[in-house]
Amino acid sequence: MAGPGWLTGLLTAVMLTVAAYNATRLAAALRWGRAAELDADGVHVVMGVAMAGMLTPSLSFAPARLWQAIFAAAGAWFAWQFLRTRRGPANGTALGPRRCPHPLPHLIECAAMVLMLALPAAVASTGATAATGMSGMSAVTGPAARFAPLTLLLALFMVGYVMWLGNNLTALAPARTTGTITTTETAYLAPRCAACCKIAMGTTMGYMLIMML
Repeated sequence: MAGPGWLTGLLTAVMLTVAAYNATRLAAALRWGRAAELDADGVHVVMGVAMAGMLTPSLSFAPARLWQAIFAAAGAWFAWQFLRTRRGPANGTALGPRRCPHPLPHLIECAAMVLMLALPAAVASTGATAATGMSGMSAVTGPAARFAPLTLLLALFMVGYVMWLGNNLTALAPARTTGTITTTETAYLAPRCAACCKIAMGTTMGYMLIMML
């Protein structure tokens, strides 16, 4: 990945931390029977590892086509969940306590991952040369250049998503129970920590998309 080495290293560490946290949260939710966004957490585990490999190629251990297939399948899942929310209650509770109530942002994330993984192949197919990581994509021409408007649109979406998450962060609170009665509006496990992970993921993804322009 292009950019200052310290920033690339920092973002790589953040993505690995996000992946580890989401894996722990996923296991804890299943172990304790707590409500959690199991689908979003699972995708973020894979996404964090994949993005760390994109930022620091030495950490990559799987071919791009495998990652693309995984994120395409995840995108199809979130697209289906989004259609379900459109037909169900406005707050998305029809998905159940272990599904993400807002699947659209995760659908966009999966689409962005497929695009970011596809762009290096497009560059290689035209014989373009690039510096280490994604730095060479700033001057990409040919087939990959046609994706520049979409890349910018996805980057802007990530900026807006991060701002929306930050604005709603203080409204989230961990569930507190007295006996069997929940005393907060949400019963999701560690909702603020989950939102912080999403902010980190969205910020890093937006950065990577901008660096591809």
